[in-house]
Amino acid sequence: MNQNIKVAVITGGSRGLGRSTVINLAQRGIHSIFTYKSGQQEAAEVVKEAEKAGAKAIALYLDTANIAGFDDFATQVQEALRELNTDKFNYLVNNAGISNHTPFMQVTEEELDLQFQVNFKGVFFLTQKLLPLMKDGGQIVNISSGVTRFVNPNSVAYATVKGAVEVFTRYLAHDLGKRNISVNSVAPGAIQTDFSGGVVRDNPEINQVVSNMTALGRPGLPDDIGKMLASFLSDDNHWVNAQRIEVSGGMRL
Repeated sequence: MNQNIKVAVITGGSRGLGRSTVINLAQRGIHSIFTYKSGQQEAAEVVKEAEKAGAKAIALYLDTANIAGFDDFATQVQEALRELNTDKFNYLVNNAGISNHTPFMQVTEEELDLQFQVNFKGVFFLTQKLLPLMKDGGQIVNISSGVTRFVNPNSVAYATVKGAVEVFTRYLAHDLGKRNISVNSVAPGAIQTDFSGGVVRDNPEINQVVSNMTALGRPGLPDDIGKMLASFLSDDNHWVNAQRIEVSGGMRL
């Protein structure tokens, strides 16, 4: 086993922010094990792009709502690590998630349960399951959202659960200090991806509204987040710990 190999585990890596993170890490020589749920063909394309960029990427299916499947997934991660000629990974990016834009009075119990299941419970228990496979001295990033700082209409269920992720991040940073693992949350602003049905990317009116409320004058692009994460996941930033880092171009200042 080569202990000098660096590997990141990234959930939701077949498109959007996750895809950009895999490719930008590859450009820095960091291999990835990333997950997809429905986009198998998209995942295959990410593997090819990562190889072109200079590193290996292994795509694994994962439904983060199915916590009963995490044991099997951990076994698959072990096998993928062996394929990469190492036995532990360095970085974990909990990126996979789902949106919700139902007004408060119309939010159903089922909708709230799904938000909690995917955006919090999945993050909580997947991290727990994968920690034995993570090197001491590594880094964890939990993806949050700008809407935990500013109020976005009809985002109450999503924002509330993302707020729980930020509290979890601080507690995890405390608990993993003994292993020299730093834990932070990164909170993107509005990004032009297919998230929330692609509304920021595909709706010119919404795109302009976001541009008008952002100091840098435009919505974010996937690479705005992917490049930040790839640069953040390094020993240079290890002393940053238990922080919420917003990457929004200055939304709603």
